[in-house]
Amino acid sequence: MGADISVIKRIPMGAGLGGGSSDAATCLVALNQLWDLHWTPAELAALGLKLGADIPVFVHGHTAFAEGVGERLTPLYPPLAPPELNYLILKPNVFVSTKDVFQDPELTRNSPPITIHGFLASGGENDCVGVVRRRYPEVARAMDWLSRFGAARLTGTGACIFMACETMEGREIAERLPPDVDAFFARSLNDSPLLERLAAG
Repeated sequence: MGADISVIKRIPMGAGLGGGSSDAATCLVALNQLWDLHWTPAELAALGLKLGADIPVFVHGHTAFAEGVGERLTPLYPPLAPPELNYLILKPNVFVSTKDVFQDPELTRNSPPITIHGFLASGGENDCVGVVRRRYPEVARAMDWLSRFGAARLTGTGACIFMACETMEGREIAERLPPDVDAFFARSLNDSPLLERLAAG
């Protein structure tokens, strides 16, 4: 049994947006359905974890608080679920290697643990920011530029920078983009559309 799969990439590679992990999770869930395997989400997530740390959360398809390397998930349902917001996302013309960032000797590895409530109150901290800014000046410049308009944050290990904003405001900001930076818009979702497709058969 096998499958030939082709993917049209719309999420930039090396952007820290989990595009590859989402693609892999969707394939696992879809093949489980098509081949009538009856694997549980937990079993698919365990298989996905061998391929990438972000895959389990996409397999389950709900916003979750992740611990460990991404395998210990606590789903966040209302009222703990974060609000679904519109985001402006900047993508500098650079590919960030997650492996290189995690292997950098200057990556902080002694951050204190944070609780779910602490994370929801503060938004947490990204320990990768300092390393990514040093290794990839294009990301640092994009982050500094977007920070002039509001709270700009790094996606995982980068390379994207994002900021919550209404679409009209975001379009006005995007019209002033510096060279070698692309922009697009997205809305956060607490539940994956894949779950709706599965429920619909």
